[in-house]
Amino acid sequence: MSRAALTNIARPRALYAPRALGPTVLSLVSHKATPNATRPLTVCSKRSLTTSSIKLATTSPVVQKKLDSFIPLIDFSKFLHGSETERKQIAAEILGGFQNAGFIYLQNHGIAPDAVRTAFATSASFFAEPDEDKLNLSWLSPESNRGYSARGREKLKRVGEGDGEDAAPPDMKESFEIGREGDPAFPNQWPRDGTMVDGFKDTMLGFYGLCRQLHGNVMSAIAVGMGLDAQYFERFISSGDNTLRLLHYPGVDASVWKNANAVRAGAHSDYGSLTLLFQDGRGGLQVQSPSGDFVDATPVEGAIVVNAGDLLARWSNDTIKSTIHRVVEPPVKEADSYPPRYSIAYFCNPNHSSFIEALPGTFATEDSKKYKGIQTGEYLVQRLTATY
Repeated sequence: MSRAALTNIARPRALYAPRALGPTVLSLVSHKATPNATRPLTVCSKRSLTTSSIKLATTSPVVQKKLDSFIPLIDFSKFLHGSETERKQIAAEILGGFQNAGFIYLQNHGIAPDAVRTAFATSASFFAEPDEDKLNLSWLSPESNRGYSARGREKLKRVGEGDGEDAAPPDMKESFEIGREGDPAFPNQWPRDGTMVDGFKDTMLGFYGLCRQLHGNVMSAIAVGMGLDAQYFERFISSGDNTLRLLHYPGVDASVWKNANAVRAGAHSDYGSLTLLFQDGRGGLQVQSPSGDFVDATPVEGAIVVNAGDLLARWSNDTIKSTIHRVVEPPVKEADSYPPRYSIAYFCNPNHSSFIEALPGTFATEDSKKYKGIQTGEYLVQRLTATY
């Protein structure tokens, strides 16, 4: 990037503020906030699972130092609250991470640890409900992309891996999708009041709002890194057409892993622009390195994994990588079985009505554009239809 481009970058607002989030949105906590700055969410459920029931990551500084050899560990507070020089430096690191690895770890991202813990506990309580109750909220179509998917319904293994897609076993997980609230065409599927997990809707809409704000801030950093105005992407993401996905990988008998093809989620790349991934402490996520090997994306205490998706790679004319990843058996064996794993993914997309084509500065001539422009909604439906 030229010095002139750096000089002309507009200073971003203190925090990205999406429109019309509604009353359930929680406050972001800055890196300077005290632990008591906000009141943590509370969850009451018929099957009460406390926040301590979920094992979250605890990572030593030694492990953290080793991570940035492939997936960089970035302090996002310096972009949110730092000087102009610090913001430009962090923006360059974020863009570089997506260009080189397709993945980054983001620390001090602004979402309070209590909010993360409560979201995990609420998710675990939901998945502990009887299957027949969860199936009443079943995922219906790629167009809506909302609701519950039972174990074995989804198969993410890519064509051409191993013996081919037809030979791949279904993924050993169950999930629940939550989209933008208030969409008249495709409403979210919520448990009826007084059934299943108390407070489920309010907790998840609040967490959705926090992730939406973080999405806007990361896109602002990408814009700054590319020499664009810090607010460049706002018009493309103003609707918040994103998906919050709760994931449960049930405990598995050790004998299952005698099948070499068995995975908890097959090797794949994500469809949208960005994914914000919150992991528990079990591990199992692996990312394909430039050499083609899969390496562990070890959970890091207080950090989330952020990866670029296929649509952002397409939008950037392939200057940003969408990297293949998978979820395998955890590295730690407990007795004769592998423990359950929980994660929460926030899939970020442009507005479904947005037309996506190569970004400024990613092509020299019209002929050097690798992809034709496409509407986001059309693209996502095509990809989801092939998955379910």
